[in-house]
Amino acid sequence: MELASKYNPANVEEKWYSYWMDHDLFSSKPDGREPYTVVIPPPNVTGVLHMGHMLNNTIQDILVRRARMQGKNACWVPGTDHASIATEAKVVNRLAEQGVKKTDLTRDEFLEHAWEWTEEHGGIILKQLRRLGASCDWNRTAFTMDEIRSSSVLKVFVDLYNKGMIYRGVRMVNWDPAALTALSDEEVIHKEEKSKLYYLKYKVEGEAGYATVATTRPETIMGDTAMCINPNDPKNEHLKGKKVIVPLVGRVIPVIEDDYVDIEFGTGCLKVTPAHDVNDYMLGEKHNLASIDIFNDNGTLSEAAGLYVGQDRFEVRKQIVKDLEAADLLLKVEEYTNKVGYSERTHVVIEPKLSMQWFLKMEDLAEKALTPVMNEDIRFYPEKYKNTYRHWMENIRDWCISRQLWWGHRIPAYYLPEGGYVVADTEEEALKLAREKSGNPALTMADLRQDEDCLDTWFSSWLWPISLFDGINNPGNKEMDYYYPTSDLVTGPDIIFFWVARMIMAGYEYENKMPFKNVYFTGIVRDAKGRKMSKSLGNSPDPIELIDQYGADGVRMGMMLTAPAGNDIPFDTALCEQGRNFNNKIWNSFRLIQGWEIDKDLEQTEVSKLATAWFESKLNETIIEVDELFAKYRLSEALMVIYKLFWDEFSSWYLELIKPGFSQPIDAKTYASTLSFFESLLKLLHPFMPFITEELWQAMEPRAKGASLMVQQMSSSKVINKELLDNIDIVKDIIGHVRTIRAQKNISLKDALELNILGTNPVIGFNSIVEKIANVSAIQEVENHLDGSATFMVRTFELSIPLSGAIDVDAEIQKLELELKHKRGFLQGVIKKLSNERFVASAPAQVVDLENKKKADAESIIKSLEENIKSLRDSQK
Repeated sequence: MELASKYNPANVEEKWYSYWMDHDLFSSKPDGREPYTVVIPPPNVTGVLHMGHMLNNTIQDILVRRARMQGKNACWVPGTDHASIATEAKVVNRLAEQGVKKTDLTRDEFLEHAWEWTEEHGGIILKQLRRLGASCDWNRTAFTMDEIRSSSVLKVFVDLYNKGMIYRGVRMVNWDPAALTALSDEEVIHKEEKSKLYYLKYKVEGEAGYATVATTRPETIMGDTAMCINPNDPKNEHLKGKKVIVPLVGRVIPVIEDDYVDIEFGTGCLKVTPAHDVNDYMLGEKHNLASIDIFNDNGTLSEAAGLYVGQDRFEVRKQIVKDLEAADLLLKVEEYTNKVGYSERTHVVIEPKLSMQWFLKMEDLAEKALTPVMNEDIRFYPEKYKNTYRHWMENIRDWCISRQLWWGHRIPAYYLPEGGYVVADTEEEALKLAREKSGNPALTMADLRQDEDCLDTWFSSWLWPISLFDGINNPGNKEMDYYYPTSDLVTGPDIIFFWVARMIMAGYEYENKMPFKNVYFTGIVRDAKGRKMSKSLGNSPDPIELIDQYGADGVRMGMMLTAPAGNDIPFDTALCEQGRNFNNKIWNSFRLIQGWEIDKDLEQTEVSKLATAWFESKLNETIIEVDELFAKYRLSEALMVIYKLFWDEFSSWYLELIKPGFSQPIDAKTYASTLSFFESLLKLLHPFMPFITEELWQAMEPRAKGASLMVQQMSSSKVINKELLDNIDIVKDIIGHVRTIRAQKNISLKDALELNILGTNPVIGFNSIVEKIANVSAIQEVENHLDGSATFMVRTFELSIPLSGAIDVDAEIQKLELELKHKRGFLQGVIKKLSNERFVASAPAQVVDLENKKKADAESIIKSLEENIKSLRDSQK
């Protein structure tokens, strides 16, 4: 097969991806082989590929392709997540552009628009993954709101409710005023901000004085129901048993005592607003305080506030400060740095709010899921995330699982006309339970009202490894028994709580075993300035445009070269260019080999024999090292090892060693070995660079229909000749020094040189390699080096190149004397500086040390130059 002169990814990638798909090479069915299962972290159904997806899915594909080549039954299950908040927000925005409000629609009408949006955008990201080369079993593509996954979610909700683990109640939650829904703690991002601390004056009832409170949220004073002091605080002793008046509001509230109050913060007086702060809520519960909810769901002030009704909370903050100042109720304002909670989805400031919600008890689930990670039954890579995981599990709070959204799994709770509710995963079961509970056999579904809320998106995702194989609806089915637990999970550390921990909980709750054996945490892709890549910052390239420009293999390699597990990835498009250059190197190496004429009657040269024996050992050594690195999930290092093997050892050394002379043939044995080596290299590279490796493997010889490199057995290591490897390293070092001398002395490669070795030749059996590659005419052992020789050391051996006749000695002496003059002048300048007592006394110690080092280095170089000049002059005598 004749190859084009230049590698063009556009001509290769679509061709081979279609070939793999047409021959069903990604699909998996249970059989007698060892299974290797990976479930994709489901991207948002309406999302598009970004750099994080690119990294994550490249790593998954590397692991899956390698497992497939190891003879395992690799099953990579793709799918998407319905993403309640993100998708509903997109649908609401599109409706708004059409002049339609969500509130103008019924739930069913809105869901029609949501499904329309999902069908329109839902497959984009999965199609983009194909451009990357992702070898998913597309026949298994799942969606968190398809029939099997939806049924699984509802069954689990009912089961946990019946076990007493799900409950409904009014609790303090994180409220998103933009999405108009509650969020779990893990969906809140805390950012450090420069804020202000406002000192407000609360008049003491019946007295002339004031009690001062420091707060960052003066707009919440309308919800104050108490002031709290620490009973051990001497400076506020006079407030015990007193009452104070809320500024502007005029409400009289009690002063309560609790050692929760930090004596050192602010004035030691704390305003207590139970409806709008989680800690205040706990104080309110403890001291039986009233709660006044002053905010509407959208973050505006409610009627209960009494003041500033209908105005946005942040506008109220500005106005209330002015009003407090005008009323002489503002003592002072200070700059203050604090952490503010933001919605992970809508990026607005979270409002703590009392709300009726559904919760899942987490303590028992967390206890079950902590042990297997700490015992390393489930292994984390890197291991440092075990401590993060343990801290969260040991400090876990109940999970708020309800969301005030329409897009999602609707909570299967049905309210009876006379009060109370029943929980069931089907309407038929709900009606049956409702009739039993009410004692009214005439009830119909029209009499019941289903809960309006839907479940947190993560409530479906935590079942993902089980529900993908229908393990909830059909426990113990053939596929569950074969594919579960899955093998490796590849994900980001930012969702260790959202997803990883919860999947482990679900695994032990419903299968009594781990959901996966290993978790590989990727890093965050950052730009050259260390910023996280994002479209909003404008610092993230479009992954598809990168693939168009550099090819999928080039981009995959560029990503993986700097992607150690758990560490951030400093991405630069120059890495993709390096990947593209490597593609070209591989391509050109094969074209070189392909262009050689073969002579079946030609005997192997001594150099070719040594070269093939050496590279076979080098290849086997690398295979072992790569296996060890994969076992430790050090994929970036594994790629670099293979890269160096191909570029440095195979292309730069091996091919150079065996390359026949101009217009000369190569012997058949060496050529066959070379093709075998090249095929092994393609196998090592295939998981990282699937397209070019498939193209070249197919070009090596005619292949049967449906044959593919991706299902060939990975090369295994054999014998390693350590002594041979060591000897060749010495030979390469010698050749490197000879090349350096040629460059320094401006000696053409066409001019043969002699090589003298003081004492015994360390690589006497390898002279032929040195002679061929370094163009050395003779290698001989000598008792003394000739005058005028260029000497060098290789390990403990001293070698030299006689230069008499090889160079213009007079010109070389003149050049060295000029360099010597310059270096002596430099040394005098340094000595003068060090002789200056004022400089030595006043300069920092490290500056003086540096000058002393310059002096020592210059003296050493001067000595060497003087010796070289003397040796050259002696050679002229």
